[in-house]
Amino acid sequence: MPKTREIERLRAEHAALTTLSRFLMEMVSAPQPPRATELTAVRGMLRDTLVRHLKCEDWALYPRLRATGDAAINRMAKEFVDEMGHLASDFDAYDRRWTDEAALACWADFCAETTGILHALGMRIEREDRDLYPVAETIAIAEAGRAEKRGGRRAA
Repeated sequence: MPKTREIERLRAEHAALTTLSRFLMEMVSAPQPPRATELTAVRGMLRDTLVRHLKCEDWALYPRLRATGDAAINRMAKEFVDEMGHLASDFDAYDRRWTDEAALACWADFCAETTGILHALGMRIEREDRDLYPVAETIAIAEAGRAEKRGGRRAA
């Protein structure tokens, strides 16, 4: 997949995560829990999308950023990796602790913790969209330009 399309896909996943987070926030803002099937569906889609997204970042985006050799970009990538590791482990612990049954049984506590984790995820998405992805796009465009020049020289 071309590198710029990869960033487009990551941005699309951010949009999906934001939408799913909004759906879940609407649920936890209600005084009564939703139907269990609705809660299960939204939480499952959020979890699956987040896990897929994080794997793509870990396996493709961050290694590419570190490979530039640019100290500032390496530092930025390391900061995001270190920070995301914390958020990823927090989300994993949250997800394991709050089974659907536990969430429905302790609705107020689940709502409070869900609000916190979704806020942290939203802040992370905002920072990646604002600070990280523009840098990654610039690198991808430069790499594509270099590859095109190399390809053009071979054809000549």
